Amino acid sequence: MFWNEPAECMPQEERRQLQNERLQQTVRRCYEQVPAYRKKLDDAGIRPADIRGVDDLKHLPFTTAEDLRENYPFGMFAARLEDIVRVHSSSGTTGKPKVVGYTRRDIDTWAELMARTIACGGGWKHDIIQNAYGYGLFTGGLGIHYGAEKLGATVVPISGGNTKRQVMIMQDFGCTMLACTPSYALVIADTAAEMGIDLRELPLKYGIFGAEPWTDSMRKEIESRMGIRATDIYGLSEVSGPGVASGCEAQNGLHIFDDHFIPEIIDPATLEVLPPGSQGELVFTSLTKEAFPILRYRTRDITRLHHDPCPCGRTHCRMSRVTGRTDDMLIIRGVNVFPSQIESALMAIEGTEPHYLIVVDRDKGRLDELEVWVEVSPGVVSDKVRRLEAFEKQVAAELNSALGLGVKVRLVEPKTITRSEGKAKRVIDRRELGS
Repeated sequence: MFWNEPAECMPQEERRQLQNERLQQTVRRCYEQVPAYRKKLDDAGIRPADIRGVDDLKHLPFTTAEDLRENYPFGMFAARLEDIVRVHSSSGTTGKPKVVGYTRRDIDTWAELMARTIACGGGWKHDIIQNAYGYGLFTGGLGIHYGAEKLGATVVPISGGNTKRQVMIMQDFGCTMLACTPSYALVIADTAAEMGIDLRELPLKYGIFGAEPWTDSMRKEIESRMGIRATDIYGLSEVSGPGVASGCEAQNGLHIFDDHFIPEIIDPATLEVLPPGSQGELVFTSLTKEAFPILRYRTRDITRLHHDPCPCGRTHCRMSRVTGRTDDMLIIRGVNVFPSQIESALMAIEGTEPHYLIVVDRDKGRLDELEVWVEVSPGVVSDKVRRLEAFEKQVAAELNSALGLGVKVRLVEPKTITRSEGKAKRVIDRRELGS
């Protein structure tokens, strides 16, 4: 079902013309209104008139998270503060937070994109949407909220946390769609089971999950336990918040709303643009933002782009599910490891739970060691010691095969690993702590 069929099914040539026009306007706005961009472009010897369309995008300099932090809080804004109606920001756990702003028109555009997102996930006007994303400076909660209202659906703004209450509300209100992080969806499923409630018997039909990388195996786990269709959604505060891309009923990648955002894939080492289908770092340029336009923003997310037709009928460029981030990648004895690789391997092993922790340390010989803590199902916990030892060796062998290096495995009882109401913390890197 389409929210805005003319935009979502626009012919490629027509969309390219629209992109060219909007890109010219965006570059001009950045140059004229944002001193930091004017300096970047001047240093690169580029004037707005040099950028005539998408083919010239490669000549523009990149924007990074460091640029945003260096111009904290409002130095990247292209609108006067009196025209800014909303600000959001990142958590700032690694330094100054990245602050983004919205004009009234930006908010309206965001709501439009989120209405598209919810419709892609199966939601419509008659739905009751339980919004368990966090509200506040994080963009997730209010992004979903405004999109649901734009769609005409009923939104339940419960935010994150208080999981037993989440289950009670879901049951009593007859919620038909859940919005939260995928890891929190599993927490809700666990809690419902403890309460003796089978979510598959509730009116719940759909879920839109994002804000953290997750595997197709986890999607199937959520769908099985909740009896829903789970859709991957994608966004980041620096580009818009949620509403940049969404999966659809075909579950054939995520449609990037490329009438508003132009994607590229680059080699993170050489910064060269890669051809369609290549895996690399995702880069975005906004096309319609007034308060906070952004040029070639390096997201650090690892994915691929696809331009072949989707069975759903939408004509957008699509991106594969994000497999990880360049800054989340672990290098263990020269081998690149992403948490998503470990998750995929574990989800294929019967007897493991979808909760794990990756611990990286360095032994006395200064060699890196990788240990994975794996929660096992209650039936496995009750097995004899000999069977547990054999199962631990099996899990280690599967991980060794998937990653191409030796891994230590520690089996732990259910509920041992801390649950998260937002983004799950999967990695403890003790090398950074100097231990």
